[in-house]
Amino acid sequence: MARIALGQYIVVDDEICHGQATFKGTRIMVWQVLRMLSHGITWDQIVSDWSGRVPKEAIAEAVCVGKDVLKEHTHDYAETHATAA
Repeated sequence: MARIALGQYIVVDDEICHGQATFKGTRIMVWQVLRMLSHGITWDQIVSDWSGRVPKEAIAEAVCVGKDVLKEHTHDYAETHATAA
């Protein structure tokens, strides 16, 4: 697969982090930042923790990409992560 830009800040490249979505110019994976958000870490703290390599605009893009992926692939995710309700 060639390098694919998922936005201004996010890229997928088989040569970087085994094809995981990363922030351009880094090896910081998008899922890492989304996990930080899910743990209640503030955007300012995330920017600080990654020494400014993930700006707030990149975090916002990650949230939007995550939303779009969930919207488009909810059923796929549900099939592989189903638990009794």
